[in-house]
Amino acid sequence: MSRDLNLLVGAVGLSALGDWFAIVPLALELEETTESGVLVALLFVAFWAPTIVLAGPAGLLADRFDPRRVLVVVSLAQAAVAVALAFAYESGVGAIVALAAMLGVGFAVAQPAEFALVPRVAGEARLAIANSRVETTRYLGFTLGPLAGAVLAAAGGVRAAMLVNAFTFVVIAVAAAVVRCPDLESCVLPEPPEGRAWTGAKYLFSDRALAVVMTVAFVALLFMTASWTANVFFAKNDLAIGDLGYGVLLTSWTVGMAVGASMLPRRIPRSMLAIGALVAIVVQGLGLAAPTVWLIPALAFAFFFVGGAAHGTKNVLIRTLIHERVPAGLHGRAYAAYNALRNAAELFALLAGGFLVAALGARWTLLLAGGIPLLVGLVALAFARRRLAMPSAAEAPA
Repeated sequence: MSRDLNLLVGAVGLSALGDWFAIVPLALELEETTESGVLVALLFVAFWAPTIVLAGPAGLLADRFDPRRVLVVVSLAQAAVAVALAFAYESGVGAIVALAAMLGVGFAVAQPAEFALVPRVAGEARLAIANSRVETTRYLGFTLGPLAGAVLAAAGGVRAAMLVNAFTFVVIAVAAAVVRCPDLESCVLPEPPEGRAWTGAKYLFSDRALAVVMTVAFVALLFMTASWTANVFFAKNDLAIGDLGYGVLLTSWTVGMAVGASMLPRRIPRSMLAIGALVAIVVQGLGLAAPTVWLIPALAFAFFFVGGAAHGTKNVLIRTLIHERVPAGLHGRAYAAYNALRNAAELFALLAGGFLVAALGARWTLLLAGGIPLLVGLVALAFARRRLAMPSAAEAPA
């Protein structure tokens, strides 16, 4: 794998790690000073909402300008915000939430730029491998980040964590500045991007295969993400495995994600990407639903590992499917739209999950969170196989 792709993959992993350097200490600070779950939730909303609200403009930036320059500028801006947070967090909740939202704006812009840059650095022939490495590194950052953020907060407080976070953004900016695109002189496409900010979103649902996968993925996320609220109650009340068992259950899922993303997607032929993504959604749903049928801890750990592996595989396949079927000049906007769709579904599901657990209990909530996506995925596979196999607009004859 090329030096340039290694740099990009490392930047993605460092970005995922750095996000938690900010979120965890700030969440702990708000919990300690306000004892308000609502304000802690507001922090997460402030950080993630820009990916939904600014999806169109953020994607257009990635398509219209050199993605490397976009990453450099936004990373340096995030570094400045992190430094500001290091000295302004004691000013109160308003300062914390406002500056967290500014970090979220940077995150919203950086994600589509990174996505648009991957095929330009890796080349079309190695997309599956490149996306596999990108997602695996991201999951490692997600796995290590919360623990590292908590350790930083305990050792040096919020200020130290924010300064370390600022340093990660500077490193990302340097990495983006030195990355090169082998087949392009400046990583800028020779043809200027067409359409407006939301053209990428329209394309996701005008392409036949993408429309099916996007719809099923959205419905799946509306239910699957409710599991994050139910998992703690399911582990402690239904499986009776305590705090440690709850940690093992979640770790089984995240380790599965990393293993699935790193090993499975590259073995799926390009012609089977859409079908593979739907199969992964079905298996992911099975991984959540099956443990509610047999309340055996060992089986729950095994099914969560399998579900996590399917989750990681699905994410890589959808990334590659968008790269393959969407014109290069729309990559930033298409991925930003997909990211907005995903985050909107997850924010709704996290809220709904609390109500479902209160009304139905954790076991039934988890059964619905896995069972409904499983059924939706099976229906899509049964009735949309021909649509999934059709060529993209770029492949179809004139």
